[in-house]
Amino acid sequence: MTSVDASPTLAVTRALLALAVVFVLLATTGWTTIRHRPAPGPSREAALAAWARDRVGHGPLPDPAAAPARTVAAFFAGLGTAGGRLLAERHPLVVGNLNGAPVPLRYRANRIALTRALTAERARIADPRLSADGLHEARRRFDRFSSLLRPGRQILAFDPTGKGRTAEVLGDLERARRVSVIVPGVDTNLLTFQKTHGRYGAPAGMAESLFAAERRVSPGARVAVIAWADYTAPVGVGVDAMTGRLAANGAVRLVELASALPGDARVALFCHSYGSVLCGLAAPRLPSRVTDLAVAGSPGMRVERAAELATGARVWAMRDADDWIADVPHLEVGGVGHGADPVEPEFGARLLSAGGAVGHSGYFEPGTESLDNFAAIGVGAYQDLICARAGSACHYGISGAEGS
Repeated sequence: MTSVDASPTLAVTRALLALAVVFVLLATTGWTTIRHRPAPGPSREAALAAWARDRVGHGPLPDPAAAPARTVAAFFAGLGTAGGRLLAERHPLVVGNLNGAPVPLRYRANRIALTRALTAERARIADPRLSADGLHEARRRFDRFSSLLRPGRQILAFDPTGKGRTAEVLGDLERARRVSVIVPGVDTNLLTFQKTHGRYGAPAGMAESLFAAERRVSPGARVAVIAWADYTAPVGVGVDAMTGRLAANGAVRLVELASALPGDARVALFCHSYGSVLCGLAAPRLPSRVTDLAVAGSPGMRVERAAELATGARVWAMRDADDWIADVPHLEVGGVGHGADPVEPEFGARLLSAGGAVGHSGYFEPGTESLDNFAAIGVGAYQDLICARAGSACHYGISGAEGS
């Protein structure tokens, strides 16, 4: 936390001033969002209640909120393929989001859950009592569910409740030697998971771009990329975007994901905007397999120095010269704000070039130095990194073995 050598009144004034500046900046850069009432549909709460009542033999099912991933993995190993599929059919909203469940079974469960959600949305569209706004949102949800159900898509998490959450895998997650996880920021939900306009500013497009770039850098590498929109992100301009509450909740989910990934692949996190707040809060609890944590367009990571993240992962930071986030006050007073600027030298991150990444949402655009740097980290090609300043050695001290 930033030290404040002033009276409490001055501290409060600074906090309010910082918040006011942020509101003005965000309001003029397209982050305002029209709020709609959450659409009714399948409820994860109801699904969890049904799961808690169910039994296999005479024993209860593992508690999704408490059972470690290894316990869940052992449970499903004991069930066998047929038993796992039967459970996925009965409880798709639980199995599809259950860390430790076999990855192919999660894909299968989420296809079942998506199919059922699509059916429910089709019925809503046909309901003459639906308002114009409700009909518009129902059609958007129907289109999103239809898209996620396209052949070949691998949905690792899916929850249609409220604004909804999801995660998608590109590549073979079970056989991957390196896994990249993209953690997006504000206004991330089911409907914004992918976009036609601003494609590479949405999680699905970010993952698609990074996966293609990693395969260009290292064609033979066994890599997988996860577009991880499986947390409740802040909606538009508001207190949630200025505080760490939602990031703290998301950090728990991110740590659980990283700890439950199959095999022993090395993991790199790519955290954009508010996603970097989440990654900062997750950092001390990340498993050792997470070797790299890269942030772009960060409002702060809730610490003053990279060393305070208390992680063994290398910490990388970048920001494009045109990114308005640079004008947001990088401080934290009374819980408002997210702390020091990760691209300031005194923060202690390894600074990377973001050349070509125009604006706040351009870091995953093909042809940018920011994407090239992400891809190099993702495959371990640290020697190919482009540092923020010519002549600097942002990759100093990384051995060849680490880059293999």
